[in-house]
This record gives sequence, C-alpha cells and structure tokens, in this order.
Amino acid sequence: MTPAPDRVAGIQQEWRRERPDLDPAPQGVIGRLHRVAGLLTEQLVAVYARHGLTEGDFDVLATLRRAGAPYERTPGALAQHTMVTTGGMSKRIDRLEEAGLVSRRTSSTDGRGRVVALTPDGVARIDAAVTEHFANERRLLDELSPADARALERILTSWLAHLGG
Repeated sequence: MTPAPDRVAGIQQEWRRERPDLDPAPQGVIGRLHRVAGLLTEQLVAVYARHGLTEGDFDVLATLRRAGAPYERTPGALAQHTMVTTGGMSKRIDRLEEAGLVSRRTSSTDGRGRVVALTPDGVARIDAAVTEHFANERRLLDELSPADARALERILTSWLAHLGG
C-alpha cells in the first residue's frame, strides 16, 4: 500500500516545479526524518511533563539512575553523558536540586570535586517517569511492523555511525 502524499511530497513537488535543475529527492528522507523527530519529541515531552519534568530534567535524572546505586556522577560526567555544556548542566542541576530531586556533595575521592546524586524523591520520580517513557516509546514504535522497526534501527545505526554520532 502506498502512503498518502504528505507535506514533504508537496514541498518536493514545488521545488521540482520552481528549480527543475535541482534534485529534491534527499528531502524525501531528510525532511521526513526531521518531521518524525519533531513529532516524536512532542510525544516524549508530554510524558516528561506529566511527571513535572522538562526534557533536560529527564535526561539528567535518567543519566544518574542508569549509573546504578548510589546514583551519582560528577557534573562533568553528567555533561558528557547528556551532551550538554557544563554551564547548561549547572543550571539543570540547580533546578533539580531546588526541586529536591538531586543533591550535591564534595567528592570523597577528590576534595575539590563535586558529585551530584539522586535523592530518594529523585529516584522515585525518575522510576515513575521512565516506566511511562518506555511504554510510550513502545506505543510509538508499534506503529511500524516489527520487521520495519528492526530495519529502521539497523539503517539509523549505520547512518549515525557514518555521521560520527
């Protein structure tokens, strides 16, 4: 079954008409991937919001939770694992600390270093949020057949490697 024309197809058609010397075919993939990413982000952020979290908050709390007990990392490690600048990370940590979801303390191995850790409330919040998040991701991916989902994962993994990500 052929999918119905979408906004990207319309844009490609307009470019073919206006600039027949250019090939808008890559927009078929890139444009749709961009649209899918935006729509998926909307669906993911809605779950985070139900738990009183922003996308950035969720990312920090999930990174700490994945570290395993005692659920802590240095601010630098958090920045590295979340691909956020250290300045941006400081703001996120400040906000999460004010909310009682993380705490900061001096490192036991480096007196000059700091460690950020989940509080018990932080563990409870991220556990509830990530449970709903995984169910939401499953719901979204179930729009594809299992074979298509596996093929898409393989293709995206390969493409991401080629792009250096």
